[in-house]
This record gives sequence, C-alpha cells and structure tokens, in this order.
Amino acid sequence: MTTSVAPAFAAAATEGPPFSTAPIEDMLRLLAKGVRAHQLYMHNNPTYVRAIELLRAAFPAIWEHTEAFTITVTESEFVWEGVIVLREGGGEASDSLPWVFYKDGVRELRFERGFEGDDLVPFLDVIQRARRTGRDGEDLLVMLWEQELHHLRYRYVDVGDDGAAAVGDFTTHFEPRIVEPPRPDDGEPIEEVLQTSRPGVVNLEDFDSTLHFLDEHEVSYLKTEVENAYADDLRQNVVAILLDIFEAQPDGKVRDEVAHLLDNMMLHFLSAGQFRTVAYLLREAGVAAQRAPQLVPEQRERLAKIPDRLSEPAALSQLLESLDESHDLPPQEDLNALFDELRPAALATVFAWLTRIRDPRLRVLLQTAAERLATVNTAELARLVGHEDKDVAIEAIRRAGALGTASAVPPIVKRMEDTDVAIRQAAVHALGEVGSAGALHGLERAIGDSDRDVRIAAVRALAARAYRPALPHVEAVVKGTTLRGADLTERMAMFELYGALCGDGGIPVLDRILNRRSWLRRRADPELRACAAVALGRVGTERAVAALQQAVTQKEVVVRTAVNKALRGGAAGPRARASA
Repeated sequence: MTTSVAPAFAAAATEGPPFSTAPIEDMLRLLAKGVRAHQLYMHNNPTYVRAIELLRAAFPAIWEHTEAFTITVTESEFVWEGVIVLREGGGEASDSLPWVFYKDGVRELRFERGFEGDDLVPFLDVIQRARRTGRDGEDLLVMLWEQELHHLRYRYVDVGDDGAAAVGDFTTHFEPRIVEPPRPDDGEPIEEVLQTSRPGVVNLEDFDSTLHFLDEHEVSYLKTEVENAYADDLRQNVVAILLDIFEAQPDGKVRDEVAHLLDNMMLHFLSAGQFRTVAYLLREAGVAAQRAPQLVPEQRERLAKIPDRLSEPAALSQLLESLDESHDLPPQEDLNALFDELRPAALATVFAWLTRIRDPRLRVLLQTAAERLATVNTAELARLVGHEDKDVAIEAIRRAGALGTASAVPPIVKRMEDTDVAIRQAAVHALGEVGSAGALHGLERAIGDSDRDVRIAAVRALAARAYRPALPHVEAVVKGTTLRGADLTERMAMFELYGALCGDGGIPVLDRILNRRSWLRRRADPELRACAAVALGRVGTERAVAALQQAVTQKEVVVRTAVNKALRGGAAGPRARASA
C-alpha cells in the first residue's frame, strides 16, 4: 500500500550514480508529457494512449539496472544520486512538475519495479487533481494516501506557517506510517498562493509541448468544428426544445404556455432580423400541429395560426415598413426562407408594397422573394389578377406573364376590357409572354384597342409568335382605312405582322399598295408604300421580290430606302416562316 514516513529528508548522495542517468531522464521527460496528455485528452484519445504507452516503455530500461530508485524533489528540479535529471521553472508562480510535489511538502519519491503497471495512471490523476484544485483543494499527501499506490514511497516534511521545513526533524529511513487527513482542530491551513492559468483560458504552450501535436488535418477538423459550434443558431435549438415539450406534454396548460412563448419569440426574432429562425419556427410549428398526440382542436388551431398571423396585412406591412427604414438588410436566403413559410394571402400585401419601397436594394430582395411565393401559389396569383387595387393587379399580371401561368390567362384576358390603360398594357405584355393559344386569341382583341401603345404591343406580340389565326383580322385592317390616321410606328408594326402571316396570298394586296396607281393616277402616300415594302420583305418569296424590284427606281426616298432594305433581307422571310 502507499506509505509515508514521519517528517524527514534524506541528504543528497555524495557518491556518483550507479548507472547512466539517461534512462531516468527519459522516463521523467515522458512523465511530464504524460501528465499533460492526462490533463488535455480523453483516455480513449490516440494521443493520450500513445503517451501512456511510451511512458510505460521507459521503465524497463531502468529496471535492467535496479529494483528501485529515489528522486529528490526541490522547487524546480528532480535530482537522482546528486545529478539533476529534470529541471522546470519553480516557485509559487510556476506549475512545474517538481513544484507540484514540493509545495505540499513531498521531498523524495521512491519508484519500485512494477510502478508502471496499475500505479501509473492513478499517480497521473493525483498530479492532475493537485494542479486543478490549487491551494483551496485537497492536500497532495492526502490524495496520495487515498490512492494506495503499492509501488511508490515518498518522504515529506511538515511545512510551517512560513513555508519552511524543520530540518532537525528529518529522517532517512522508510518506515510505514499512515498520513492522517487534516482535522478541524488542527488550526488554520497553510496559506500558499500558487498562480495558475485562469480558468477557461487555453495555453498554447501546453499543446505545443505534448508528446504528439495534432496533424494538419486534425487541426483543420477541430477548427471547422469550433467554427460550426460558434455559428450554430441557439435560437433554433430553443424553438426545437419548446416544440418537443409541446409534443411530449399532453397537459393543456403546458401546451398553451408553449404556444404563447412561441408567439412572443416570433416577435422578438422579427425585431432582431432573425428571419431564418422565424422561418424555422413557422415550419416546425406546422409540423408539430399535425404530429403532436392527444391534441385538441383548439390547440392545433392555435399552433397552426402562428404563420397566419404573420401573413396578415397589418403584421406583414409593419415588417416590410421596418425593413424599408432599416440600413441593414437581411440576406436574400433568409428573406426567401421566411417568405416560403407565408400563407398565399400574403401575396397581395407583398405586391402592394413593391410599388412603395424606397430602398432599391430592398426592392430587389423583395421581388425575388415575391417571385418564389408566387411560383408555389399560382391559384392565388390568378385570383389577384382581378384585385381591386390597381398596383396589386398590375404586379399580379406581370408575375403571371413572367412565370407563364396558364391558369391566369382567362382573368388577364378579362382585364383587357378594363378602362385603365396601364392595366391593359400590362395584360398585353403578360399574354405575349405566356404565348398560349388562349393568350394569343386574347391579344387579337387588342388590335382594335383605343390606346395606340396597347395596339402596337399586341401587334408586335402576335408577330413574334406568328399567330396565323389573326390573319383575317389583320388583313381587314391593312385593306381598310384604319391606318390612315395612324403614325409610322403603328403602320410599320401592322404591316410587319401582315407580312409574317399572309405568305404569297397577301402579295397582291401589298403590290397594289406599293406599285399601283389609283384611277386618278395617284399612288398611296409614301409612308404606307414603305410599310408595304417592309411587309413584302417579310414574305420573302420570289413573287414578293419581283414586286419589290418594280419599285427600286421610286423617287420618294423613304420608299426607295424601304425597298432596298427589304430586298437585302428578303431571303430571311421563308426561313423565318419555316422555323415558325
């Protein structure tokens, strides 16, 4: 068992060491590293296991020469047979290995064969505890006595109030004697100040001096894990814990309290700009409302209504207004995550605010988020086309066109009859982007619209799609007198559409306008003849080219320019029709 003696200290040996000090020095150096490994690593860590194995392997080299050896302890040194075998910084401000023993009165350590077996790890544990507890913890002698190390003996001295040992009381023999723990009536404990690293502060020197420092990939792994730990959103963990309580506790009062807390937390998260966390709360609240057992309808409804409250116009408007006034905007990913959890009814509020946003950065973020919300709520998008608010209706029409929402075509066509020109213009552009048969049929109505811009937009959209069912309507306009009062842009758009649809069947009409004279020997006005030349160029067949060549020598500059341009690009007409 572990033994100690009455206060004593052996005089240093005067004779030289019986064998080389190298095995002792190697063992003590590995002991210091083993102490650090014991302090820094879990016992299943490969670095710790390797350090202990190397320390154990150092003892057989000593046992080849002796059955036991005694180490003398000073403040900063371990001495064997009068030779210093380990030196570390000592004194009260030090945490060196010799000082750990010296400060509690241990002056000699005797290691016997077999120490490296069952006694080694408990001995390291005693050193770690002594370093950790410091002056306010247990005495080192008491900890050694409790461990009952069978292959370790030690000498100690009674340390007086002044920290000095009574030299006259030293003895040199190893007589077993139990060290009694301190009793309450023994007086005040010795006041010693041992400066150690502050709790929670990592000393890099402890890592650098370990037996095996971390490999580069291990350092990289630890760095990544630390960064992930710091980046982990604890708010989401709190939300998850509350929802787990909601599901696990069937008590109605508990669930009501959790729902109330989630309501309040959502407001706090919104005010702090934690939109991703709010999105997580809304999403998981809906899951919990469906998954929680023994849930009464009132509780399920209360939990499911948390996303509804944020989607209400008043709450969402307040949120968007605060964002518009803020200098720091959330990332696009966070705003998208929040909008993905909103109810379809939020679309109307978002569309209304798109025209009110003053910050162009927020407008871009909001447009992207609104598009994601509209993509998954096409039924609501189609309904908003007929909204009474002009801004909401126009934005819904634009979004439906950009997304190619076929289900929105009927309400968009209906808005073509609206008295507001801006709505009709938005409807024409949207129908052209959708491009379905129903959309193009609705565009055909706009050829006769009262607004010039609406007519031109409709004609150009039909020309881009080469919508042949509109040919009779277009031909009636070309043959009639409607275009006489139109400007050149509208005339040109109408004739280009006619040329894209008519083929050879429309050449007589265009040739008559370009080359024929009336019974009064008058020709059509030059702008109309130039438009006919452009249309013939769109037809691009041999007959169309022949009709154009008849007008090459025309005196009017505008006509001659249009004819030459049409002849240069006439070959594009058949290819365009073939591809269409």
